[in-house]
Amino acid sequence: MTDSEPVILSGRYELHSRIARGGMAEVYLARDQLLDRLVAIKVLFPEFAVDPSFVERFRREAQAAANLAHASIVGVFDWGSYESTYFIVMEYVRGRALSEILRAEGTLSPERAADIVLDIAGALSFAHRNGVVHRDVKPGNVLISPQGQVKVADFGIARAMSGSGDENLTQTGSVMGTATYFSPEQAQGLAVDPRSDLYSLGVVLYEMLAGRPPFSGEGPVAIAYKHVQEPPVPLRQLDPTVPVDLESICMKLLGKNPDDRYASAEDLRADIRRFRDGQPVLAQAVSNSGVTAATSAIPGLAGAALAGGSSAATRTNPYGQLRDTDGTAVLPGVIGADYPYEPPRRTAVFVAVLVGLLVVLGGLLLALSRVLGSDGGGSGSGVTHLVPNVVGIDYRTAQVQLEELKLVVRVERVKNVQVPIGQVITQNPLSGVKVEEGSTVVLTVSSADTLVVMPNLVGTTEADARKVLTGLGFTNVTATKLESNKPTGEVLEQTPKAGGQVEKSAPIVLGVSGGGKMITLPSVAGKTCDEARKAIVAAGVREAKVSCVDTPSVTVDKGKVIGTDPQGQVSSDGDVKVLVSSGPSKVRVPSVIGLTQSSAESQLLGAGLKVRVEFEPRADRIDRVINQSPSEGNEVDAGSTVTIVVGTAAAPTTTTAPATTTTAPATTTTAPATTTTGA
Repeated sequence: MTDSEPVILSGRYELHSRIARGGMAEVYLARDQLLDRLVAIKVLFPEFAVDPSFVERFRREAQAAANLAHASIVGVFDWGSYESTYFIVMEYVRGRALSEILRAEGTLSPERAADIVLDIAGALSFAHRNGVVHRDVKPGNVLISPQGQVKVADFGIARAMSGSGDENLTQTGSVMGTATYFSPEQAQGLAVDPRSDLYSLGVVLYEMLAGRPPFSGEGPVAIAYKHVQEPPVPLRQLDPTVPVDLESICMKLLGKNPDDRYASAEDLRADIRRFRDGQPVLAQAVSNSGVTAATSAIPGLAGAALAGGSSAATRTNPYGQLRDTDGTAVLPGVIGADYPYEPPRRTAVFVAVLVGLLVVLGGLLLALSRVLGSDGGGSGSGVTHLVPNVVGIDYRTAQVQLEELKLVVRVERVKNVQVPIGQVITQNPLSGVKVEEGSTVVLTVSSADTLVVMPNLVGTTEADARKVLTGLGFTNVTATKLESNKPTGEVLEQTPKAGGQVEKSAPIVLGVSGGGKMITLPSVAGKTCDEARKAIVAAGVREAKVSCVDTPSVTVDKGKVIGTDPQGQVSSDGDVKVLVSSGPSKVRVPSVIGLTQSSAESQLLGAGLKVRVEFEPRADRIDRVINQSPSEGNEVDAGSTVTIVVGTAAAPTTTTAPATTTTAPATTTTAPATTTTGA
């Protein structure tokens, strides 16, 4: 990318500079020329764009994340294709990743760590309620603005928990996520639910307090093994100043068994608030010391043979093929001889008793499964599955897990004020029972006082319908515009239909009249306000509904139209704003002296400025900004260029033009030349 040949996606998004790189995509800072704002754009690597499964995952990321409108979640604005690949347009967050903050500061105060977890849990709670599990919660995906606002980014490997009939993109035998922050169930390639995100958040909290994550190793397999097998070192052993209650919260999050963790992100938030308010917390630290032996806890280790009497064993990797954040394979599935097998330290009597109990339990489960199998509830396919444990999780998550095993789910609601709304109280058959595909699993779900008879809203106005629904306690109401000759705002249809009993937390969708036929807005970019208004009215929009709005722009001449809001289709009775350039807005130049080159560029680009980089030999200030022009506090036009001087160890060179690199003669190092970054 150069100033003379900028890359522009969809005729709208001008790429500035690369700000991140993942396993299957790069992220660029860009400017939306239509709305004149900075955005972040994730561009899929072309080699993955030819793989339909990768493209499908990329598309699902956009769809899942675009529906998550929350103050603590990075927004997704758009999706499209470019040449031979695809991209997603996201909110650009000015600030630093939590990972960068931890590298710079080491540890955070307990109060600050608790506040960050509170915000992350809020984002996760919202996502979980909307059927999305993040699956990759880590410091690199947590952005913090200079004002302290926390935003969770990159639902890139999240999968909507609804739509169980779709292809399962988390295939058996492969694990997606980042090994350091894996939950034990992720490490074993098992199905995950919202509690998996809570485990990963526990790892993040541990790292904020201890300065390092609870588990480390020579590679992803070694780390994943520890998540499944080893207990974390208690925080107060590493730092006695960590409050006991906060340690208890963290250790509960790190429970190996999902049932030992918080049932939901909201429960975690409630306990964090208790800690911040100086009240006793409900968490009790989970004991992870009695971890199941390797040969029984992880498939594939039971048959490991000791070689030549050594304590080391070569074992097949139980996690299948480990993958990085974006799904690319990073390590073949073998655990080498450098991971010794340690027999469980139990007395012979304890082992004998345990084996006896397991035999009895196995017999009971086998008998129960035969009884269920003879009941005629199965499909007769001969394919069987072990029923997973879904007690204590949201019934919608449980339903997806069970339906993925091709089991039929029947939900029975019971008033229970002791159990959170929507949570599974009991299941039948119990977990661990073997049943055939097509068998029915009955879930008893807590409904408390949340069931309400859905009223008939068709024929009312959208405003009146929303008042009625709010008065009944419904909290998730959205509306879609429909083409109709009915008056604007009249409710034409509703989902769910009237008459049935519906949970107050269930999504309610109102189909509302757009007040006339839908028309396609013409392209008016570059026209004057009057010219644009005439063109839009000629297309069928009522003249009284078209207005011109001054909008700052560094790319469009003053008085010329940037575009319209909305774009594309609009009702003939809908409002259309014509965005007219008022010229560049004024920007106050921030101070970047002392920052690294990349941090300085990000701040200046984020302020709407271009960057010119010059270099000067300064061995004591390598990669640090030692001067800038204009200086801090000056008011300049948005899009103006700020020159920064960066220290370097290389000899000075003569530069010939911006955006080039010159090699200094008679030296062994390459001296950076003057470069220009920006639109």
